[in-house]
Parts: sequence; structure tokens; C-alpha cells
Amino acid sequence: MPEVGLKKWIITFTVITASLLELIDTTIVNVAIPQIQGNLGATLEDVAWLSTGYAVANVIILPMSGWLGNRFGRKNYFLTSIIVFTFVSFLCGNATSLNELILFRILQGLAGGGLIATAQAILIETWPREDVGIATALFGLGAVVGPTIGPTIGGYILDVSSWPWIFYVNIPVGILAAYCTYTFVRVTPKTGKGQPIDWYGIGLLAIAVGSLQTLLEKGESEDWFATPYITALAVASVIGLLLFIWREMSTDHPIVNFKIMRHKSFSIGMFTSFILGFGLYGSVFIFPVFCQNLLGFSALQTGELLFPGGLCTIIMMPFIGIMLKKGVPAQLMATVGMFLFFVFCWMLSNSTLESGTGDFFLPLVIRGIGMALLFVPLITLAIQDLKGAEIGQGSGLNNMMRQLGGSFGIAALTTLIHIRAGFHRSNLLVNINEYNPAFTERLAIITKGFMAKGQTFIDAKMMALKAMEGIVMRQTMLLTYDDAYWVAGLIMLFSIPLLYLQKFKKNANIPVDAH
Repeated sequence: MPEVGLKKWIITFTVITASLLELIDTTIVNVAIPQIQGNLGATLEDVAWLSTGYAVANVIILPMSGWLGNRFGRKNYFLTSIIVFTFVSFLCGNATSLNELILFRILQGLAGGGLIATAQAILIETWPREDVGIATALFGLGAVVGPTIGPTIGGYILDVSSWPWIFYVNIPVGILAAYCTYTFVRVTPKTGKGQPIDWYGIGLLAIAVGSLQTLLEKGESEDWFATPYITALAVASVIGLLLFIWREMSTDHPIVNFKIMRHKSFSIGMFTSFILGFGLYGSVFIFPVFCQNLLGFSALQTGELLFPGGLCTIIMMPFIGIMLKKGVPAQLMATVGMFLFFVFCWMLSNSTLESGTGDFFLPLVIRGIGMALLFVPLITLAIQDLKGAEIGQGSGLNNMMRQLGGSFGIAALTTLIHIRAGFHRSNLLVNINEYNPAFTERLAIITKGFMAKGQTFIDAKMMALKAMEGIVMRQTMLLTYDDAYWVAGLIMLFSIPLLYLQKFKKNANIPVDAH
């Protein structure tokens, strides 16, 4: 039975706050990696496991969250996840070695994975059936805005303090969320209590999803299949996934209920959520790297650029829920959202080395509006046919696919950047020769500039050649990032037909009896 009055809003605030904790922590650590690296005396490759370990643990627990919520009671599982996440955040801030910090980040990822899907299921239970679109929109605030504002918050904290505080800031928020959950969230039955635990399923899930996520996180830096352990991870993920699906389809008490895939809208929705993750996390990955490496922006400046787009998403979300309630087709809104995301990518693909903050304001606002139009309708379309316990299970799988989509997006775009950099460099170097008047004229000007500063002709020419190499490298990377934007935009654009394979409903109402 849905909640009413002030209690409904307190629960809504609680679950969104808890979700934000987890989602912000997926990106906030990235801006602190150089400082952590210096403070703990670690290599960049080692310190990257802070993000990898968190992401792997997160993706492993997401599909299990529905089963855990049913077995221990949704409120109990949600409250425990908040408490563990908050306590481990304290341990992360107090870590004295990299190994300790990586271990605590893995624990943080396991606890955080239980927050997202469970929060979404609690929110759907809390709101009346006719207002579920609004509830999903409110949940989307955290899911879309969290990864966007994470770098901004991290950059600000590092400007005024040190890296442990990116973890300590979770503590008061976590305590508040835990208190509100304990006080206001309704206890749900433990429908899975007493049933046997599918330990084989848990083990196979950890192997399959953990191997796949690690493969995606580390593949590019390890030169993919040229590295034996990456090949082993690929084999483990494929075999583990096949065995896991077989196990879950043949046992009476599965960890993940694949029978919900019989709903056509949910099956297609899994793929559209994957595409959403590809665009959401992939674009957030490319843009900061482009701004900081080529344009010389600081982490805080880059984060501030992303803020207006996030603000647009916040403003738009409630209106999206209202439009769904009034019967505007979710397919239509998602189509507009995918098209706007393509426009955002197209605009950024025209960036130059002289682009400034003013050039990025409109594209990022368009992205913010597009993401608002995508997130809520895609979730609504995916889970519109789910009933009862299927809602929690479907939420976990749907969120896992979005996370995996993000990992695939980052891995694919990183590989694309690597491949296209070689292609563009080769094309540009064709013009670097003494028979090209434009090159010889530019080289002569730079050489004279160095000679004017007191350098000999030979030294000045060597310095001029190095300067030309730098120019070629920057132009190479500019063209490469432009290609990456194009690919991300086209993938989103070509996914539009999938939306119309899902069921149309006059009102996108989702059953709220999730017990």
C-alpha cells in the first residue's frame, strides 16, 4: 500500500540521498587519483584499481540485490547497505596503504550495489500507482546527476582539503539516510527466508560478471588479448556466463530470475539501458579528458562545466514524470532524448583547440535535457510489465546493464581513441616534409622565434621541430576525440528503432505491490 503525506516525501528524500552516495562515489575518486598516487607512493596502474575494484564489486552485487532484498527483507537489506557503505567510507579515509584502500573500496562497491536497485524498488512501493512515473523521475535525479557532479564535488574538495575527505563527506549523509530508513521505511516480508541458497549461482555470477567488468576496465591499458590474463578473463567471463545462465534456469531457487526475460519490453529494455549507460558514462569519460589534456582546464573547471547540464536534468525530471502520468508515450520522449544526445555529440565533434567554456555551455545543456528524456522513459518501458517480486529483480538487472553499458562505452571509446590516433597521426605526418610550403614557412617562423630568444640556429631548429611534433600530437588527439563523439552519438541515434519494439501504454503505470 502506498504512503501518503509527509512520510512519502521523507522516504523519497531518503532513497534518493542513499542512491546519490553510491553514484557520486563511482566518479568522485577519479579526480583524486593523482593525489592518492603521490600520497601513498603508488603507480598509476596500481591506483587505477580503486575505480576498477569498486566497479567490479558493484556490478557483481546489482543482479543479486532483488534476491537479497527478498531473503532478508527490503528494508533490512537497504539499511544494512547504508550502514556498511558509511562505515567503509570512514575506513577508506583512514587507509594507510594502497592495498587497504583497494580492499575498502571493494567493500564499498558491494554495499553500494545494494543501494541503487533496492532504492528504486522502495520508491515504486512508496508512491501510488498513478504517480509511479513521477517516482521514477525523482529516482533518476540521482542516477543521472550523480556521475555528472561527482568530478565537480571531488575537484572542490581537493582544492580546499585532501583526498580522505572525498570519503569522509559520505559519513553525515549516510547517518542521516540510515536514521530515516530505520524510522520511516516500511518493513517488507522476507519472502525468501528459509529457502536454500544457490551458492553455485553466486560463485558463477561473481566469476562471469567480475571477469567481464575487470576485462573492460583493464583491457585497453593491458593491450587487450596480447596480455595472457586479459585473455583468461575473457574466457572466464564467457564460460562463467553460459554456466550461470544454465544454472539459474535449472534451479528452483535462482539468485537471478531469468524468467522475467519472457516480458518482451523488459528484454528490449535491458539493451536500451545498456545503450543509456554507454552514452551516460562514455560521454562523461571523454569530455573531462578532452578538456584537461588538450584545453588545459583544471578538474574543478571541468566539473563546473558539467554542472549546468546536470541542473537541467534536475529541473526536467519532475516534468518528465508528469508527462508520463498524462499519457505522453515513453517511446516519443526517449526518441527525442536520443536525438538530443546525438546533437550534443555532433556539436562537440566540431570542437577546436581554441574552444572555450562558452562553446560548451549549449551542448552540455542539450545533453542534460536529453538524459532527462531518456532515463525515466527507458526505465518505465523496461519494467512496465513486471509484477510483485519481479520489480526488485528487474531493477537489479536493469541497473547492472546500465553499469555494464558504461564500462563497455569507456572501453570501446578508449580503444577507438587509441586506434584513430594512429590513423590521424599518419595522415598528418604526410604533410610534414620540406616539400610542403606551409610546413617550411611555419617551421621557419618558429625557428626565428627561438633565435630571437638567444638560441643558436641549430638549437632553434631542433626546438622548432619539437614544437611542430607537439602541434601534430594535439591536432591528432583533437581529431581522435571528435571521432569518439561521433561514434557515441551515432550509436544512440541508431538505437531509436528499438524503442518501438516495446509495448505502448496510454499510462505508464507500474504495479506497486513489490512484495
